[in-house]
Amino acid sequence: MTIVKQISLFDIQDLFEMQNSHRFDAIFATFDVQPIFNLFSKKTMRGAPRELNYGAMIQSLIIRIVERIPTIKDLVNRLGNDPIFRLDCGFLVSDVVPSEASYSRMIDVVSQSDVLDQMQDTLIHVAMAEGFLCDEHLAIDATHFESRDASKPSEKKVSTLPKKRGRKSKEEHAAWLIEQAEIEANQSTYEKEIKHQLDTPLETLWQDAPIEPNWGIKKNSEGKNTFWYGFKGHLAVATKSQYIVSRLMTSGNLSDSKVAIPLLKKAESLLPRHFTTAILDAGYDYEPIYRQLQNNQMRAVIPYNVRNEGEYFGYDEYFRPTCVREHSYC
Repeated sequence: MTIVKQISLFDIQDLFEMQNSHRFDAIFATFDVQPIFNLFSKKTMRGAPRELNYGAMIQSLIIRIVERIPTIKDLVNRLGNDPIFRLDCGFLVSDVVPSEASYSRMIDVVSQSDVLDQMQDTLIHVAMAEGFLCDEHLAIDATHFESRDASKPSEKKVSTLPKKRGRKSKEEHAAWLIEQAEIEANQSTYEKEIKHQLDTPLETLWQDAPIEPNWGIKKNSEGKNTFWYGFKGHLAVATKSQYIVSRLMTSGNLSDSKVAIPLLKKAESLLPRHFTTAILDAGYDYEPIYRQLQNNQMRAVIPYNVRNEGEYFGYDEYFRPTCVREHSYC
């Protein structure tokens, strides 16, 4: 059998002299990743050099979203098998492909810092200064994000003795009041009622937000309940320019209404007295949210939610006045 020798297309030196592709330069020209890179820069020139190209790793995480690569494992495989894609992400030919554990450690460092919040705030200020954010209306809503972690099995409820029926004695009522006061004192920021958020500082509301994955429930457009295990993304968006003015990620089981006041306080701290109207759905029909909007000097566009209000005497369900026999006036 005749052996055919494969001719080399290019020399190894030509491979080292290849320039990085400019396919994603337009994306990275819109924002600066230097604040994220500063988290991994060496404080001094002493010590062993960094073995990983953290700048390229940060860019590869952004490109992963653009290329719709679902997991970090798939990203690592793509970097190992596709040299052109590796150059597009900013890696050099001599760089080693980072492992999944390296990406996991880097993501943990970024999540523990507030660098992404600072970058978002800077973007909003720049958009405002250049005249791109001239909206007066702010819309607030939440969306769900599924977690890739497996859901934890629920704990078995311990059977308790049936409650004693009838009115409590004075001693039992006093003990019950003390117990309820202790429970309320030990509650976290988001376990308390919404009215307590009015006097809570913005920094506390931002830091105490629960972020552990949990089961969430939400009604879809057809009015049916949908369940997922993961997180909720709460967004306050300018209605015309579509800029995300403030956002907060929480556990999937947290009520949408408990994040409205933190989003409004954040928007007010970034752009004081800029927005005039807030648009929210019926799930945000709570009195403390109206108070916060009044403090921000904003009008509220919120549908009426019958479940959150008591019965209004002298009016029907459409707020039309009624007669003595509770018939609506025509």
